[in-house]
Amino acid sequence: MAQFYSAKRRNTTRDIITVTADDLDPFGQGVARHQGKALFIAGLLPGETAEVTLTEEKRQFAHARVKKRLTHSPERVTPACPHFNVCGGCQQQHVSETLQQSSKARALARMMHQPVDEIISGPTWGYRRRARLGLNFAPRKQSLQMGFRMAGSNDLVDVHHCPILAPRLEALLPALRDCLSDLHAVRRLGHVELVLADNGPLIVLRHLAPLSEADREKLERFSHSEQLSLFLAAESDKIAQLNGDAPWYESDGLRLSFSPRDFIQVNDAVNQQMVARAIDWLAVNAQDRVLDLFCGMGNFTLPLARRAQEVVGVEGVAALVEKGRENAARNGLQNVTFWHENLEEDVTRQPWAAAGFNKVLLDPARAGAPGVMQHILRLAPEKVVYVSCNPTTLARDSDALRAGGYQITRLAMLDMFPHTGHLESMALFEKA
Repeated sequence: MAQFYSAKRRNTTRDIITVTADDLDPFGQGVARHQGKALFIAGLLPGETAEVTLTEEKRQFAHARVKKRLTHSPERVTPACPHFNVCGGCQQQHVSETLQQSSKARALARMMHQPVDEIISGPTWGYRRRARLGLNFAPRKQSLQMGFRMAGSNDLVDVHHCPILAPRLEALLPALRDCLSDLHAVRRLGHVELVLADNGPLIVLRHLAPLSEADREKLERFSHSEQLSLFLAAESDKIAQLNGDAPWYESDGLRLSFSPRDFIQVNDAVNQQMVARAIDWLAVNAQDRVLDLFCGMGNFTLPLARRAQEVVGVEGVAALVEKGRENAARNGLQNVTFWHENLEEDVTRQPWAAAGFNKVLLDPARAGAPGVMQHILRLAPEKVVYVSCNPTTLARDSDALRAGGYQITRLAMLDMFPHTGHLESMALFEKA
């Protein structure tokens, strides 16, 4: 009879063991070895020795908790946020920025079987230009909670400071809390989104019941006093502008407008470098026909179109395609075409697929791009730039390109989310 392994937790010993970490995983956990297994220990840094107890044991690895740290790494720093270790937003504020970046680069190199040529980074504090804060009225305290989820929980951490937020957004938190607490609908609020556009901040308030005229007036006064744009979301998929201007940001000298709910990279400094590096790696010139897959609203597409003969962008979200077309027209770019197509389906029959492209860029979501890899090989471009937010799917899709005669000639780690476990990267593939 076949036997199947169950991933249920095994009984773990409560005995204290002494281990020394020799690596750091992307989530800020020290990695040690014990009885032939990898042992992941929250809060322990490479080179540190500690007495630990096992909390979870599986066939290939185990987790442990520090009982007593015996040595102290010079890479250990004091977290800047008072909510660290409670809030689930950051995992690595106790780790020096140098060690954060080098450990992520080593992890990427191991997964890709390829050395990392470059670490692309920006400011490590105040970098986040977008955030969503949950809202919950606590009946016992008769007060509004506003913040992020606790690590491993749906409970809210009542956040008063967030040093990774753009300073202008962090400065809004006290006044925003006061304004929302004063609404009659305070018990029926869902969340609030904060976005810093180049033309100023905006907020999107999700409310679960209709707002009274008095509440709308309070919100409008708040938006005027704080000089921000205000949008209301009575439904999860619809927003209505109450006050202010439509948001936009600049990239490569272009002005890109966007809806408050549209995806934009939250780290502007790294995004600007990432776009510039992609253009450089592709060596785009006036004879090139470039294909941009999973193009969004044109973060790469439009800067590429400034240099290429023609650019085609393909995206699965209709609203982003429409926004890309608007931005192309607004910036006077007539050599770019956007297509709304599902790139997880058979792409060979899609209208854009028959055209010849000599260079390709793709920037898929976490699931990667398995549906288009074989078609990219059929196009046989000179160069392919793959921008990834998930190294696991990048490694998988890279195998298809390597099997088709391409090799990685450049690999960069993007420090898009300092102090967190996110590992983003970009790779250049060229014909071997």
